[in-house]
Amino acid sequence: QVQLVESGGGLVQAGGSLRLSCTASGIISWINVMGWYRQAPGKQRELVAGITNSGSTNYADSLKGRFTISRDNAKNTVYLQMNSLKPEDTAVYYCNADVRRPFTTTSNYYWGQGTQVTVSS
Repeated sequence: QVQLVESGGGLVQAGGSLRLSCTASGIISWINVMGWYRQAPGKQRELVAGITNSGSTNYADSLKGRFTISRDNAKNTVYLQMNSLKPEDTAVYYCNADVRRPFTTTSNYYWGQGTQVTVSS
């Protein structure tokens, strides 16, 4: 089984910063895309940012310039640096990874349990 564990969420004042981490564990051959999504109360889950194994990134247009995604392939870990946080960034942030396991020809997406980010005004 593959598990994703997020950390780094919490309460921060508007204008502050947080860094989220997510580590994948289990029997893993290769991870293609890793990403972050978020879900605010009463809203649908939305893409925040994604990064491929080779380092190509994409971001939600509204978050470009404030959020930065990165990863450490050796550690199966993805990070999300969030700067200039706003109250509207308050949400549960979920990690997602496209994982290929040994002796398989397909990959599967796995989700973390989520970490709460609360930005106070």
